[in-house]
Amino acid sequence: MPIRYILKQLLMPPGILLLLILFGWWLRRRFPRMAVACFAVGFGGLWLMSLPAVMQWSAAWLEREPVLEEAQWATLAQRADAIVILGAGREQNDPGWGGSDQPGLMALERLRYAARLARASGLPLAASGGLHYGQPPSEAALMADAMRRDYGLEIRWLEEQSRTTWENALLSAELLQPQGVRRVVLVTQAWHMPRARWSFEQAGFEVITAPMGYLSAGYERPLGGWLPESRVIWQSSQLLNEAIGLLAYPLIYGRR
Repeated sequence: MPIRYILKQLLMPPGILLLLILFGWWLRRRFPRMAVACFAVGFGGLWLMSLPAVMQWSAAWLEREPVLEEAQWATLAQRADAIVILGAGREQNDPGWGGSDQPGLMALERLRYAARLARASGLPLAASGGLHYGQPPSEAALMADAMRRDYGLEIRWLEEQSRTTWENALLSAELLQPQGVRRVVLVTQAWHMPRARWSFEQAGFEVITAPMGYLSAGYERPLGGWLPESRVIWQSSQLLNEAIGLLAYPLIYGRR
């Protein structure tokens, strides 16, 4: 496993918050005040990350792209050349599927939405997603297999080398633009869409956004979302990672 993945897991919440708690425990006798501060930041951060109300507010800040209304689906072929689905991880060695890898849950959400768009518009499909920790098959190949088996649709183009959103865009451009595909309908989670759209526009595409999987929409929760939920910690970590990426991408790639 590449060291950068390990470092990312340790330095991003909740990993860094757990490390702060452990560090506070280690300091408790020699530096009690610093230990209390580490405990407070660690536990406080985990508590905030577990609150649905905080998570939904954070998601609303990221989910800025407008919904692609169903009334527009049938006319997409007049405005775009293809639908591009971005990969979103995979589930490995699932015994329920004969020990084979499957697209991750977010990828399955994207596939379902893209299948609806493709049927309504008649547009061809492309999938972008590389190897998971260097192990085949690629995310794009897994999505193509699921799309064929579950929805009876073929994905025409597979971009199988990308590891980041920026590479999704850059390598998709190398694959699609020589074949005349410059206007794309981009399918990904609503909170991921601003960074994805920016990346694809930087790569030379005209982008119609098709966001889905909104976290800000929410649903009824006890005490208005101020009780901790375990699932929300994972959702909050996704949002925090996205916020950092959204701020960092223009600094890293903006002048290329």
